[in-house]
Amino acid sequence: QVQLVESGGGLVQPGGSLRLSCAASGRTLSTYAMGWVRQAPGKEREFVAGFMRYGGGTQYAESVKERFTISRDNAKNTLHLQMNSLKPEDTAVYYCAVDTVRETITTYANYWGQGTQVTVSS
Repeated sequence: QVQLVESGGGLVQPGGSLRLSCAASGRTLSTYAMGWVRQAPGKEREFVAGFMRYGGGTQYAESVKERFTISRDNAKNTLHLQMNSLKPEDTAVYYCAVDTVRETITTYANYWGQGTQVTVSS
């Protein structure tokens, strides 16, 4: 079993920054795919950013490239998402996800956190 707890969401003005964190427990996650998925009101979940399995590198959705940066601390089993230049369309619930089966994070990941709300509004 894997337990994931997100933190760091909130309300921010357009152009601002937020840093999300995800604390993982239950397994050592450094070899698994791990990342972030978001869901905006009335829309389906979409991939945001993630680490591929076995240290295969990072992936980003086109809509967040050059603005978001994903990082991980394997010693602390934590995952972070630094979000800069935030836009109103980034408003969503952000979920931390781990996939112990697949190579990359998708909306079919098998472990999920409870989500943290990010609202970008003036």
